[in-house]
Amino acid sequence: MTEALLTLEAIATDIGAYHILHGVDLVVPRGEVTMLLGRNGAGKTTSLRSIMGLWPPHHGTIRFDGQAIERLATPEIARLGIAYVPENMGIFTQLTVQENLKLAAHSARFDEARLDDVFRFFPILKTKWTDRAGLMSGGQKQMLAVARAIVEERRLLIVDEPTKGLAPAVIDQLIECFLELKARATTILLVEQNFHMACSVGDSVAVMDNGRIIHSGSMATLAADADLQTHLLGLSLASHQ
Repeated sequence: MTEALLTLEAIATDIGAYHILHGVDLVVPRGEVTMLLGRNGAGKTTSLRSIMGLWPPHHGTIRFDGQAIERLATPEIARLGIAYVPENMGIFTQLTVQENLKLAAHSARFDEARLDDVFRFFPILKTKWTDRAGLMSGGQKQMLAVARAIVEERRLLIVDEPTKGLAPAVIDQLIECFLELKARATTILLVEQNFHMACSVGDSVAVMDNGRIIHSGSMATLAADADLQTHLLGLSLASHQ
């Protein structure tokens, strides 16, 4: 069994008066891609934000490589080698592509090999290097958001619905990027609703409903079982691309 890099144990998180997570238990194996699936409002984004310290849990333990991190501030969590790409992308629209990436790079200096990787995955970013990020298309902004997360070597990459609203060609570029990162032993936790993406990159899967994990297992097993998909998600993955 693959060693866990990240574990959540009995995580409960409230947002104001709303109880969102009700004891989440999640294991993210080292060097693999873990898919976090579930219906809208199930608690997926809250789980990611709890991991990053943006919405700290009021109960439970989050361990990264054996270290409890649930009481750390977000910058401290990021310095452990965890990068987060939120659903809203989190880019600075008034800054150029170059400036966005510099802010994400250590001491605002680029590792040339990593920058070459970014341009290989997303060639358009080199073309748009001096353009303001706010002028780019939605797909180009998503590429920049992912590029910000990988411009430095990370131990864990957390990504929230990267393919939402994107054209198939852009999705294929993201798949290629995630597959190569996985081949380099980068651990990835990915919230995604696109069937093609989930099946292409996912090793393991956890399904959420009503603030809890209700199923954990192999992504390949879930992908092959339409009845299980309908039971857990309310529809088959193939119908939600």
